[in-house]
This record gives sequence, structure tokens and C-alpha cells, in this order.
Amino acid sequence: MGRQGLSSFCAAACNIYTVNLPAWFSDVWVRLYLYVRLIDISCICLPKSRFNLFLFRPLIFASLPFLSPSNLSFLCSTVNLIPTTPIVAKSRKRVFLVPHTQEPNPVSEAYGYCNTPNRTEQAWEGHSPADYKLLSVQVMIRHGDRYPLYSIPKTKRPAIDCTLSVSRSPSHRLLNAFISHMGLGVRGNWESPLSSVPRLPNHSACEMGELTQTGVVQQLRNGQLLRKAYKSHNILPSDWSPRQLWVESTSRSRTVQSGLAFLYGFLPDFDWTKLTVRHQWSTLFCGSACECPARNRYLEEEQRRQYKLRVSDTELEKTYVDMARTLGVLSRQLRAANPIDSLLCHLCHGLSFPCVTGDGGTKGCLTMEQFAVIRRQQLDDELDRRRVGHYHKYAILAMYPYLNRTATKMERVARGNEPGRQPRAGSEDVFTLSSAHDVTIAPLLSALGLQEARFPRFAARVVFELWKSPPATQGQRKKNASKGEKSKAKDRAFFIRVLYNGEDVTFHTTFCRSHDRHAGQPLCPLKNFLSFVRRDMFRVVNATSYQEACYRRPG
Repeated sequence: MGRQGLSSFCAAACNIYTVNLPAWFSDVWVRLYLYVRLIDISCICLPKSRFNLFLFRPLIFASLPFLSPSNLSFLCSTVNLIPTTPIVAKSRKRVFLVPHTQEPNPVSEAYGYCNTPNRTEQAWEGHSPADYKLLSVQVMIRHGDRYPLYSIPKTKRPAIDCTLSVSRSPSHRLLNAFISHMGLGVRGNWESPLSSVPRLPNHSACEMGELTQTGVVQQLRNGQLLRKAYKSHNILPSDWSPRQLWVESTSRSRTVQSGLAFLYGFLPDFDWTKLTVRHQWSTLFCGSACECPARNRYLEEEQRRQYKLRVSDTELEKTYVDMARTLGVLSRQLRAANPIDSLLCHLCHGLSFPCVTGDGGTKGCLTMEQFAVIRRQQLDDELDRRRVGHYHKYAILAMYPYLNRTATKMERVARGNEPGRQPRAGSEDVFTLSSAHDVTIAPLLSALGLQEARFPRFAARVVFELWKSPPATQGQRKKNASKGEKSKAKDRAFFIRVLYNGEDVTFHTTFCRSHDRHAGQPLCPLKNFLSFVRRDMFRVVNATSYQEACYRRPG
């Protein structure tokens, strides 16, 4: 989001919390308190705004006796929340996290993909306007850092220890307790075949695709981050019931172990006897609705597009030839080994790139320049993928079953919390954790319309939050009743937030991009999401339902 877009968002939010307060709430002290709370908690503002807030907060409180409601707008402008220049409308087709003013650096992007757990993260999960109630949370994570799935011919495999040790970096203060708690896992309930999957990575020389200690720490941090974000909301009470928590994973050890590490960070020392870990046999988490011929056709078209783009890249071809010559293998043999997977592992773990010794004793090594060329082509591929559109159509059909299940859960929880209805404690699952892969999260982002989001890094997360607005005042109820809007009141009571790696991306999604969040309602109505999943998302494939989209013969 650009500078002007952020300023516009924060200005509208400031206006909602100050100018639009009812008359009886006009006391400047109360208004200013809400204003400061807003910019502390709810605004994702410009870096300059945060810097100014740090400098001006003492000034704000020192000036309290001299402030009045009429000059609060000046205060907003002072801390750079209200822009002083006109806002010009911008295209929606912008990169929603960081606007690129120049070509992205392939190596820098790769370090972001590593997601090394060595810095403090800011998460916006759990944030909402005052008095809104959080009803449910559904989280999908990508597994943490793993060992490569492929090895580069004629080179030594990276020397990484996949056992867990608190004395080895990176570590976490919960790591030792997590290791001990996993030893009690036999008490849990496991859907077949998950009971035979080891609950901890345990090889001193990592096996292919095995979760590393870095991956475990990433997920412990993820879980702990959300525990902190949702602590005040009491989303899972201390006496939570088995029905309130839903955990699912594919059968790969890296996803099972990632899910358990996340869960332990979120719910330390959880009761194993209450936990059921459910198996998803497909990486698309499509359950019993996986059969879809049209989805497979779109995927084949996407793979053909990828192939054509790769073979037309002369710099990439030259790089593979040079790498193959260094290693003493055929170029096609090197391509088949997908060397970028192993090179990324070397980069993420601070290891030198592989070297080989030739017949004459000369040493040849793969280089950072070669790595950068392959990464550059991957970034080019992401741009071309969005331009052509085959992948987006594939993603719509691939992720409909998961999105429909998500929508159904939200709708069920919302119905149980409708105005005037007393919710039954512990009757619905209010926290769902799905431990998945990059090939799950990437199409999910595309299906939601977040096609410009960065490719899922290790331990990436997508979060769906369901919120309920505060009860209507007596005056609002009378006003709605006089307009005959009683049924619409239910629709106005529930809202959705979507977050990707801690960033609120709700208003970049297809279903909420056009919502006017400056018109008194800063959250996205749940009904928008329900309509999108049940009907609107199929417009991309010229259909009105999943069944029609999957089985209609190609024209």
C-alpha cells in the first residue's frame, strides 16, 4: 500500500473515532483517549507516523488542557495521519505489501523466503475497533524450514542436524518444554495414518524434506505470536472443550510437526486427551470434494505456460549450462534435480554453495550469481502467471472446497451468536489450525484475489477472523425497526478479517476490495465473503457453481 493510500486509511479511521462520536461522547479527554488507542492499536500507518507518534505522545498529553474537539483534526494532521495534499485515486492492481519502485533483488527476496527467526515481528491479528467481539479464528500455515527435497548431482548434501537441542541456534524458550510435551503424544487422538508419523524431527543427518530445528522454532514463534494477539479475547478458554479446537494436517512429517509446534506455542501444555489431529490426504485440503476435471485442465495449461517461459529464457539456459559444466553433469540432469531447492537451503542456513573437485584437482563451485539468475526467473514467472490467468482459474477451483468449509464454519458460529440468541458454550469449533504446504497457500492467496502477494515463505500463515459488532443502542434498534431493516441487522452484525503473515489484507481481497471502509464501517461484512464463496468466485471461470465449473465440457 502506498504512502497516500495509508494516509487515507488512517485519516478515515481517525475520523470515525473522533469526529463521528455521538454528542454525549464529546468530552475531549475521552475522545483523545480513543484517538490515541486507535493509532496505537488499529492503524497500519506510515513509518513516519510511528516515528512522529513516538515524538509527539508527550506533547499530546501535555496539551490536553488546551485541546478541544474542533482542533483534534489539527492533531491528526500533526502526527501525519491526515494527508495535507489531495488524495489521487490509485489503481487496485498494485503490490499490496511493498510497492516496488525498482526491480526486486532476487537474493534479498530469497532471504525473505527463508524467514529466519532472528527478529521481532509485528502482528495485526486480534485488532479491531473498540467493543467488537472475536468469535472464531481459522489459521492455515505452511510448514517451517525443511531440508531439501532434491539433491544436486555429484555434490555433498548440506550438513544439517535435524535433532532438536536448546543449545543450538536458533532456539526458543519453549523448545525444551515442547520436546518433553511431545513425548506424551500417545495420549492424543490421531486419524490414520498420522499416528505413525514422528512428532519430532529426529535425524542427526536430515532426511529429504525433514523439518529442521529452524522450522520448529519458526512455528513456536508463530503460535506464541497469536497467543499474545488473542489473549485478551479469550478465544479458547482455559476449560476449552474438544469441539472448540480443530487441528488438521497432511501426512508429511514436516506438516504434522509444524502444526504441533504452532499449537504448543499457541496453547502451551495443552491437554492431549482433548486433542484430535485429523488427516487431510490432499495438499488442497479438499476433503471429499477433490474431483474436478476442469481444475486439472487449468493446471496443465499453467504448466505449459511455465515451460514455455523457461525455455525462452536464454540467460537461464546459459546459467544451467555453466552450472552443469562446473559439476560435470548434463544440463538436463541438473534441471531435473531442481537445484534451486538445495541452493535455498544453503542460503537459509548460511552454508557455502556446493563445490566439486575435477579430474585435474581444480575446484569448481556454484555461485551466488547463478543462484540469482534462477531466482530472477522465478520472480518473472510469478509476474507472467498473473498476466496470463491460468493459475488463477486453477486456484479458484482448487481452493473452493477449503473456502466453502471455512465459510460454513463462520456462518455456523455467526448464527449461534445472532442478536438475541444465547450462544451455547463449547458447541462450535472456534479455533481451526490447518498445517499445509506452499502448494496449498499459494492457490489460496490467488483464489482470494491476493495475486500480488509474495510467494509463501517458510512458516507463512493466512488467518481468517470472525468478528461481531457491539449491540445496537436502543435508538439504533428503533431506527432500524422503523425502516423495516430487522433482517438486515443480522448481516450488519458480523465481519471478517483476512491476514497474511500478520498484515491485514482484507481490503485487497476480491470480495472486499470495493467495500467503502470510510463510510462508518471499517470492517468487511461477513456476507461479502459468503456471497463470494457461494457464487461470485465462479465468474472467473464463467460458471455459477463448483459443480458446473468442474464438469462443464470445454467449449
